[in-house]
Amino acid sequence: MAFYEVYSHPAVVRYKTSVCTTATLFLVVVLCLTYIPPLLVAYRSQGFWIKRSIYEEQPVVRFQYETLLLAATSAQGHYVAWSTFPFLNNMLGTNLRIPTISVREEDLNQDGKLDRLNLQLQLPLKPDEQVYSIQLLLTFSYQLFRMSTVVMQSLAYVQHSSPVPGVKLFISGDLRLQQRTPLPHRGLYNIYNVSVIDGTSPFASSYDLSNIIRSYQERNVTTVLSCPMPVWTIGHAAGSPFELNAEIRYPLELIRYPFISKRSPKGFAWIQYVSVLLIFLWVFKRIQRFVFQNQVVTTVPIPVGKPHLS
Repeated sequence: MAFYEVYSHPAVVRYKTSVCTTATLFLVVVLCLTYIPPLLVAYRSQGFWIKRSIYEEQPVVRFQYETLLLAATSAQGHYVAWSTFPFLNNMLGTNLRIPTISVREEDLNQDGKLDRLNLQLQLPLKPDEQVYSIQLLLTFSYQLFRMSTVVMQSLAYVQHSSPVPGVKLFISGDLRLQQRTPLPHRGLYNIYNVSVIDGTSPFASSYDLSNIIRSYQERNVTTVLSCPMPVWTIGHAAGSPFELNAEIRYPLELIRYPFISKRSPKGFAWIQYVSVLLIFLWVFKRIQRFVFQNQVVTTVPIPVGKPHLS
């Protein structure tokens, strides 16, 4: 005659012991190892209680055609200069030199966002003038849209000097974003959408490079030109202009912003903790079953429904 299963149910066995026993100590150790390590694992993963996060975005950058150029022509403090600001040019007098400039911005990957600025500048010099250092300020419109809408006016500062006079300077660098504080995750952020250089001011202090850089560096969000290897070509060609060639790229940026979830950061932290805790609960449940079923520590097994053993 063939047999088949008509019904089944698990058999429950309770294991009892007194307080001061090896079994109690084992239970305390298991509880500690079950609930504390998941907390440490979640915390050490650097994802516990996230307050800040990052994302990638290609900024929308446009050259503003605002420029200030200063070239030292001797070690005694002689210089020539030029800018796109009429008030400053009027103050320069005989030190004014009007260069020839060629500017081209390129969208290399055809994604609708500009990727690089190519600037070529030729500064005319007198036969007895030589260039020992160059300082150049360029202004940009810088915008981000993926999280919050960030609109600001930013700056690139080019500077190089040499004890030997030169005829040409070549730079190739990235216009990088610098954040002292995270950007907001939504809304409009335009507190720095003002001119970096006050071109309407009739005062010389408004065009002093130290004042401009000092004021700019007080901002929480700026841009800086990363150019690790400028190429300075030495020499002196009497009557020939000094050449400056610049390639400035607008790279993909990592933007920091406050972490925002539909839950609070504390609630998100507990979700991470519980996800790790479930694994530890599964492991130590099986360890406890093995230890008590095989009487590794002494206990009194009591099947459910049986009289209590004293």
